[in-house]
Amino acid sequence: MGARLKTISTALAGLGALVLLATPANPLDAQNVATVLPSELPAPVPPEIPVALLVDLSSGQTLFSREPDRRFVPASVTKVMTAYTAFKLIEAGELSLETPVTVSKEVAELWSGEGSSMFLKAGDRVTVGELLLGVTTVSANDASVVIALTAAGTQAKWLDLMNQNAAELGMRDTHFGTPNGWPDEGRTYTSARDLVVLAEAMTTRFPELYRRFIGHRGMTYGNITQSNHDPITGVVDGADGMKTGYTREAGYNFLGSAERGGRRLVMVLAGAPSASIRNNAARAFMRWGFDAFESRKILPAAATVGTARVQNGAQAVVSLLTDDEVLASVPPGSPSAVTLSVRYRGPIEAPISKGQRIASLRVAIDGQTPHDVPLIAAEAVEEANAFQRLLNGLRGLVT
Repeated sequence: MGARLKTISTALAGLGALVLLATPANPLDAQNVATVLPSELPAPVPPEIPVALLVDLSSGQTLFSREPDRRFVPASVTKVMTAYTAFKLIEAGELSLETPVTVSKEVAELWSGEGSSMFLKAGDRVTVGELLLGVTTVSANDASVVIALTAAGTQAKWLDLMNQNAAELGMRDTHFGTPNGWPDEGRTYTSARDLVVLAEAMTTRFPELYRRFIGHRGMTYGNITQSNHDPITGVVDGADGMKTGYTREAGYNFLGSAERGGRRLVMVLAGAPSASIRNNAARAFMRWGFDAFESRKILPAAATVGTARVQNGAQAVVSLLTDDEVLASVPPGSPSAVTLSVRYRGPIEAPISKGQRIASLRVAIDGQTPHDVPLIAAEAVEEANAFQRLLNGLRGLVT
């Protein structure tokens, strides 16, 4: 399919030249785009950590990546999906934080005190909210299993929910074989890119539950007080979670997040050889993300950036708008050339709804990894009637 290019150059305050390339094109495979970082302040991730990723969720921009699609064993980071699955059921009214649960003898014998634990005892009466706090704060293996059985009846049905949620979120390199990350001969795996997707869903879809259950420094249950192993919350400004993980097979992992001034960063570190290496790297990595970059607005929300061709529609083209503000993370004080390219698989088949996401805007900044933001239809486009289809056919013969 041929592509017509329309180039618009303009001056953008603080950003140098901006070039808009409007073209129907298939999206590039993000896995084939290398990350280039500002040389003045290299990211402090030691080479002993094989997997590292830092993403600015406010812009959608990757600030640093090392093996982002490499599959690895998440260990207790699995519990972030357990929490997400519980959040989703709570929001749907299918699970209540106040529901009382009696811990069964079988679960207590299998899981109480096994690894990270709430030390639940047979016959204990706890609420779903208490269990969920145990999962998110002290990484309780026993609480994860009790939540699974309470919500789904069986562990197998709970795992189906976890994996369905992963598929819905587009976590293509993820599968769950346990609700708590206990070693399962490799059936549970994920990737750094997938965990960032999950973290974004946690913070944006369930912000109130996220604030309620993520980022606590510790908890007490049954006269036992335990601390959260999160290495950045309470240490790095704005940090609020999310989850550490460790097994011999997995090494030391961490999915972390912090927010400052409306700018949220998410990091993944996986396979670190020791807790101290992971923890020191996590703190330095997150601080670097805020210090080495600042957020700048490229375009406002609802800005018209071009058009897309329509097939079998009542009109031949549809205008494209930004769905939200378009932001970019750039080194402080540095003018940067920005290239914007409109991309879609087209022509786009009618009917099209107003506000429907039908294209993307690729933001490319000198020396950094391009990132994509969604574009929406500015107006609805109905299917063509018989006369309009005839006109469309004649138009196709002369263009």
